[in-house]
Amino acid sequence: MDARQLDATEPGPGEDRGVIRRLKHGWRKAVLAVISLLALPYLLIPVYAFGFIHPVSTLMLRDLATLNGYDRQWVDFDDIAPVLVQSVMMSEDGQFCAHGGVDWKQMRGVVNDALDGAATRGASTIPMQTVKNLFLWNGRSFVRKGLELPLAVAADLVWSKRRLMEIYLNIAEWGPGIYGIEAAAQHQFNVSAKKLSRRQAALLAVSLPNPIDRNAGKPGRGLKRLATVIERRASRSGEYIRCLYD
Repeated sequence: MDARQLDATEPGPGEDRGVIRRLKHGWRKAVLAVISLLALPYLLIPVYAFGFIHPVSTLMLRDLATLNGYDRQWVDFDDIAPVLVQSVMMSEDGQFCAHGGVDWKQMRGVVNDALDGAATRGASTIPMQTVKNLFLWNGRSFVRKGLELPLAVAADLVWSKRRLMEIYLNIAEWGPGIYGIEAAAQHQFNVSAKKLSRRQAALLAVSLPNPIDRNAGKPGRGLKRLATVIERRASRSGEYIRCLYD
């Protein structure tokens, strides 16, 4: 094989430039796709402010994609028993009416604990849990938390507190394939969300952190003890829920 034949098998300068152009074009498309995914929740937040829109969570979409299906019956805020709202607030986010989406004092405590090597406690607010359920994924990671914080602030800024609580209570998971307070009340106690008793509301509230293992309809001794604490707090929650019932 002579030199001319060898040269013919090697890519020329024009071909090299073509490969580089294709690589650049591929990277550009990938970057644009990532930016679009990051921007999408911020475009949806104003849309979800309208009460006639009933958002679905990423977990619901997962259940649909895996052909498992789910049970969710949307219910308006005024058709949810106030004792349930009180119980969830006292269990999940006692400062819900006071903060702007993120409880920065609690968050600083978590960061300090992490820097000191101590076990960290939860500092997730209801707005943070809501945007996580709507737009992100489960699991603990700094990446997810970094995306979650600005989304929670944006949601709290755009939505009223009532709308925020309404969305949260209609997308929260209360068991395998059970989403929203209406489906949970029907499944666990055979009553509507509007008819929940204080005890039933407390049991549902304390099952939220781990709804797969905690069964509000068949509570163990530990769950009953937690429900008693939340029931007591909920009965004294008047000042804490003022933003929802003024």
